[in-house]
Amino acid sequence: MLKQRIITAAWLAPLVLAGLFGLEGNAYALFTALIVLLASWEWSNLAGVTTPAWRAACVVAMTALMLLLWLAGGEGAGWLLWLGALGWLVNLYWVTHYPEKKAHWQAPSRRLAMGLWVLLPCWVGFNVLETVGSVWLLFVLLLVWFADIGAYFAGRAWGRCKLAPSVSPGKSWEGVAGGMLATLLLALVFGAWQQLGIVGSSLLVLITLIVTLASVLGDLLESMLKRHRQIKDSSQLLPGHGGVLDRIDSLTAAVPLFALLYPLVVVL
Repeated sequence: MLKQRIITAAWLAPLVLAGLFGLEGNAYALFTALIVLLASWEWSNLAGVTTPAWRAACVVAMTALMLLLWLAGGEGAGWLLWLGALGWLVNLYWVTHYPEKKAHWQAPSRRLAMGLWVLLPCWVGFNVLETVGSVWLLFVLLLVWFADIGAYFAGRAWGRCKLAPSVSPGKSWEGVAGGMLATLLLALVFGAWQQLGIVGSSLLVLITLIVTLASVLGDLLESMLKRHRQIKDSSQLLPGHGGVLDRIDSLTAAVPLFALLYPLVVVL
């Protein structure tokens, strides 16, 4: 298993980094769209759609929606980011009330609808960040990675208080605190690097902590859906690593929210 994980990471990491930081414009939008469409295929399974033909139909429907957004030339990006933010508030309610409130979302049609406000705003957020400069795309990627690393080590060392035992028994509040400390330090470094000043750096720290919590929620949401479906991974598309959603679950919440909030930093 470890050997397979290393082999997959060896070709996957350079490919993803080259796509995210080496492509621009329509090529970048197409690259990120492919990632989201692979995630859509997996989401259909999380929604309870198991027939390949119907799962393919879900991907076609998502493709059509993304094509319409692309043809609109970016118009509507703002309201989709707001839709994503509001949708994640709903997701927060469902995650914190699992399994008591699962009747609200367990119907396949409702889980498919959930996928719209999770995946579409994520794609829009990626493209918004690409237009404002790769430095902010780099920041949100590092934010998620720092949050994961900080949570892992803090959780291993001090984890006692369970975060969401019915959803993900391994996560702890101490791990969340460790992740937030790691991303806080990242924000301070970026604030100094970008010469944001006291006000800009303070806003970046505040936004970073909010987005860090959102990234944790993104992880928990997928864990909740997998637990409901009684599956370990969203798919086996990435040997040794599970599926695409398993790799971008935190980003589905972090990217659109950061894309929505970052103008506060650069404007003020």
